[in-house]
Amino acid sequence: MGLLGAIEAGGTKFVVAVADHDYNIVERTSFPTLDGEQTLKQVIAFFDQFENIDAIGIAAFGPIDIVKGSKTYGHVLDTPKRCWSGYDFLGAMKAWRDIPYYWTTDVNGAGWAEFETGAAKDVQNMVYLTVGTGVGAGIVSGGRFVSGYGHPEAGHIFLQKHPKDTYAGHCPFHGDNCLEGLAAGPAIEERWQMSAKELPDDHLAWEIEAFYLAQAALDYTMILRPEKIVFGGGVPHREILFPLIREQFAKLMSDYLAVPDLDDYIVPVANGDNAGILGCFYLAKTLI
Repeated sequence: MGLLGAIEAGGTKFVVAVADHDYNIVERTSFPTLDGEQTLKQVIAFFDQFENIDAIGIAAFGPIDIVKGSKTYGHVLDTPKRCWSGYDFLGAMKAWRDIPYYWTTDVNGAGWAEFETGAAKDVQNMVYLTVGTGVGAGIVSGGRFVSGYGHPEAGHIFLQKHPKDTYAGHCPFHGDNCLEGLAAGPAIEERWQMSAKELPDDHLAWEIEAFYLAQAALDYTMILRPEKIVFGGGVPHREILFPLIREQFAKLMSDYLAVPDLDDYIVPVANGDNAGILGCFYLAKTLI
């Protein structure tokens, strides 16, 4: 039996790895994200070391085209990331070696790891929301990813602003109207002139952040009725956030819908920073 490959293609860095079919990692490395061509050269150089790769899972920053049969399937779509818009990521990999590839978004990759072996392993319907450099969601319904005309962009839902928030917003498309523009890591840093890591627990920042993340959780609950909402990414590393989100969620819900106990419903990731790579391995194995 051969090996499984994983490509966690982030906007800041790429992580590549190979593992056996029991998910024991054989080798793993990472490097900064350059333009498409230069970055894929490094990806291919890594995998060139291994002749017996059965399948590779790719979880890429987006937006990407995941619709099979589309003219641009496998491409990165319009993105602020320089020299990536229109890049045929999947085509470059297939030209290197024609093996099965699972092509999906970075949040789907991490979300699938949480679904398989992480915080949502006991449910069939979940939302995984990552809050870091950007905000995105991997949504699983009935044990399958939610997608249609494209993948969800749940980080760009529109929100009500907190009454104490005067920040103009970080999103170049929606300003201070959308979740990513108000709650992503760069928005926190611009608003307060310090990073999320530097903010003390009693800072107003966390009340405002929890208000936005609770609104998001409420909207996903109303539309999708998941059994679990899992928060990942750098910002939710701050433990003070979870009781604040649950408190705001309960206030906003106002007893309208029944949901699981909030301590079990709105939860942090269980796989930590390994979720993306693990998810790629799990997805690769579904192709064999």
